[in-house]
Amino acid sequence: MTRTDHAPQQAAAPAVKLTMLTMTGMVVGSMVGAGVFSLPRRFAQETGVAGSLIAWSIAGVGMLMLAFVFQMLANRKPELDAGVYAYAKAGFGQFLGFFSAIGYWASAGMGLVFYWVFIMSTIGAVLPALGDGDSLLAIGISSLGLWGFFFLIRRGIKEAAVINRIVTVAKLVPIVVFILLCLFVLKPQVFAENWAGADYAGSLFDQVTGTMLVTVFVFLGVEGASVYSRHAKRRADVGRATILGFVSVFAIFASVTIVSYGILPMGEIAQLRQPSMAGVLAAAVGPWGAWFVSVGLVVSVLGAYLAWSLMAAEVLFVAAKDDDMPRFLARSNSADVPVPALLMTAIFVQVILVITYFSHDAFNLALDLTSALTLIPFFLVACYAMKLVITKESYEDAPRGRGRETAIAILATIYTAYLIFAAGVTFVLLSFIIYAPATILFVMARREQGRRVFSGRELVILAVALIGAVTGIVALAAGWITL
Repeated sequence: MTRTDHAPQQAAAPAVKLTMLTMTGMVVGSMVGAGVFSLPRRFAQETGVAGSLIAWSIAGVGMLMLAFVFQMLANRKPELDAGVYAYAKAGFGQFLGFFSAIGYWASAGMGLVFYWVFIMSTIGAVLPALGDGDSLLAIGISSLGLWGFFFLIRRGIKEAAVINRIVTVAKLVPIVVFILLCLFVLKPQVFAENWAGADYAGSLFDQVTGTMLVTVFVFLGVEGASVYSRHAKRRADVGRATILGFVSVFAIFASVTIVSYGILPMGEIAQLRQPSMAGVLAAAVGPWGAWFVSVGLVVSVLGAYLAWSLMAAEVLFVAAKDDDMPRFLARSNSADVPVPALLMTAIFVQVILVITYFSHDAFNLALDLTSALTLIPFFLVACYAMKLVITKESYEDAPRGRGRETAIAILATIYTAYLIFAAGVTFVLLSFIIYAPATILFVMARREQGRRVFSGRELVILAVALIGAVTGIVALAAGWITL
C-alpha cells in the first residue's frame, strides 16, 4: 500500500505561509501567557531572592540551549516538520516519536485547561461563585469559552495568527508597567529580608529545584516556531524566530519575580490569591493595581490560548500525515485548519476541565502537569541533537560549527535530564497515565497500514509505559499521590 493510497480523500489545502515577525509573535504569544502572572507566589512558596537568581540563571541558560537546539535542528534538518515530534521520531523511531507527539499535545491541552482555571480564578476575586476556577459555574463558563474558541480557530490559521500577533503586543504592556511601578516603590529593607528565603524554605538546592517546573511552564512555547515550521515563508526564519522570541521574554519573567520581593515579605507573597501579580501590585500602588493586572491577564491568556490551540492540533496533524496517528487526524479544511485534530484537543480539554472539579488544587495541578508532560519530548529533542553531532549526520557537507553545536547539545541534554529529576516521581507517573492509553491511537494507525503493531523494541517501551501507568493509578487509589 502506498502513502497516497490511504491519504485523506479531500484535496489538501495549500499551507498558509507565515513571516518571521508573525512566527516570533507566536513564540512570544505562547510563552507570555498566564504563567508570568503566577510567578511571584510560586517562587515565594519555594525560595527567596538568592534562590530565584540561581533558578533563573539555570533556567535561562538551559532553555537558551534548548532554543539553540531547535534553531540548530531547523537548519540541519529542514525537511522535518512539527519539530518536537519529528525530531524524536527521526532520532529514536516511530513509537518514541508517537509518545513525543502525545506528550507535547497533552501538555498543550493541559495548558489550555490551566488558562481557563486561571481566568475563572481571576474573575473569582469579584464573583465568589467561580471559586478558584474549579467550581461548577467556572467549569460551565470555561466550557462555553472552549467551544467558542474551537469555532473561531477552525475558520482559519492565518486569521488566528494575526489576532495572536496583535494580542501579543497588547499583553506585554501591563507586564512592563508592573515591573516599572514595583521598581519605583521597591523597599530595600523588605528586599534584603527576602534574600535568603523564609523559615519554611529548605536548603538552597531544594529551593532551586522546587522552582524548576514553573520555569519550564513559563518557557513553554519556545518551540512554537519549530512546531509550525511547515508554514514558514523561509526555513531559516524558524530558528531566528525561536531565539528572538526567547530573548524577548527571559528578562521579563526574571524581572517580575525579583521585583516582587521588594514589595512584600515572601511569606505574604506565598499566600496571595492567584494571579499573585495582582496582589503584589495592589500592595504597591493600591487596589487599582489588582484590576490593572487582572485585565492584562485576561488579554494575555486569550492570546496565548490561540497559539497553544494551533500548536496542539498541528502536532497531531503532522503525525497523522506521517502515518503515526490514525488517518482521520490528517484531514484539514479549506482554510488549512486540521479540524479533527482541533476537535480531539477540545474534547481532551473538556474532559480535564470536568476532572478539575475533583482536584484538591486545580491551579497547580494543571500548571505542573503541563510542564511535566513536555519533559520527555524535550529530552528526546536534546538527545537527537547529541546523536547528530556524535554520528556527524548532516555535517558531511556543512561541518562548520560542529564544536559549538556539540556543546549546546550536551548542555541541553543535561538540563532536560535535570528537569525530569526535579519534576519528581509523582508527575512522571501521572504523565504515564496519559501516555499509556493514548497508545490506542498508535495501534489504530498501524492497523490501518496493515503493518505489525509493535516491534520487539517497541514492546519494551510499551511495557515501561504500562508499568508506569499502573503504578500511577495504584498510587492515586492508595492516596500515595493526590490530584
